[in-house]
Amino acid sequence: MIERSTVLPRDLHPGAWWLWSLGLAAAVSQMANPVLILLIVLVVCLVVVARRTEAPWAMSFRIYLYLGLAIVVIRVLFRILVGGSGGGPVLFRLPEIPLPDAAAGITLLGAVTRDSLLGGLYDGMRLAAIVICVGAANALANPKRLLKSLPPALYEVGTAVVVALSVFPQLAESVQRVRRARRLRGDPGKGVSSLRRIIVPVLEDALERSMTLAAGMDARGYGRSGQATSRERAWTGALMLAGLIGLCVGTYGFLDATAPRLLSWPMLVAGIALATLGFVAAGRRVERTRYRPDRWRAGELVAVASGLLPAVLVSVLADREPTVILSPVSELPALSAGALLAVMIGVVPAFLTPPPVLDPMAEVRR
Repeated sequence: MIERSTVLPRDLHPGAWWLWSLGLAAAVSQMANPVLILLIVLVVCLVVVARRTEAPWAMSFRIYLYLGLAIVVIRVLFRILVGGSGGGPVLFRLPEIPLPDAAAGITLLGAVTRDSLLGGLYDGMRLAAIVICVGAANALANPKRLLKSLPPALYEVGTAVVVALSVFPQLAESVQRVRRARRLRGDPGKGVSSLRRIIVPVLEDALERSMTLAAGMDARGYGRSGQATSRERAWTGALMLAGLIGLCVGTYGFLDATAPRLLSWPMLVAGIALATLGFVAAGRRVERTRYRPDRWRAGELVAVASGLLPAVLVSVLADREPTVILSPVSELPALSAGALLAVMIGVVPAFLTPPPVLDPMAEVRR
């Protein structure tokens, strides 16, 4: 039965894809080796190409790649603009712009060294890889099924998060609709001059879709308080607000070594307890039915394990092989068998998870 469910095409649980991508993002956040970061990006791209569907949100991954490239370029330019000093040989010199005394310690332009430039490049690559990992989850996970799978206590928070994460998929779908309409009219214009004729219809389409979504959610009862009384709603709000304050104070007490110990763990525990009670009270107001709930099977477990294992292995290797995981900018990036194995585990879902269910009409619509 397990073998049959692994081979037959089906869409994986969206939570599995999010845990896989967040695990890889956690692994990237601990790295400073450009080769390993680039390998993780390639692993993510391979899994997305192998397991994405024909759904509109699956086409948004290209936007995240462009966004990652822009992050790298901006990070390098920013390092040249305000961080030109550093070790290593000087690559080139730019005219230094003097700043007032209020900005002491900051230099604009000036000498740009090799280490400064490589530091900006590595930082940009790491941030871009994290964004691409999140984009992979957006391309692979169905946001509607993800919202349906959330527990009632997190339903309202999850609705806001899912709507926020759906921005790029919605934009990608709008761009496809506009480009398809232009091709049908015999206008295949390309280049910078065609951007204006694409951006305006895309914004108009996004506005119309937002109005339609708002009307649909209002008709289906989203945002209504159900049978909760005004006293219950006030009590729920007070619990969540008190929990938030407790978490903020506890976090401050935990990070500040000079703060009284009463403000660290006791406030954190109290804040978590109050926030949990608030979420549970809010979840009781959500009434919904569950038709064919998504189940976790072997494919989901494989995807989650292949995302979390790299994060754990990289954390261990960061202590044992710091020169490999945290490669210094003054030396060539080093590699080891353990580091390569930790990164390549992330590619397992491309081969050992069920293939997605493809839409036979997607090519016709495109």
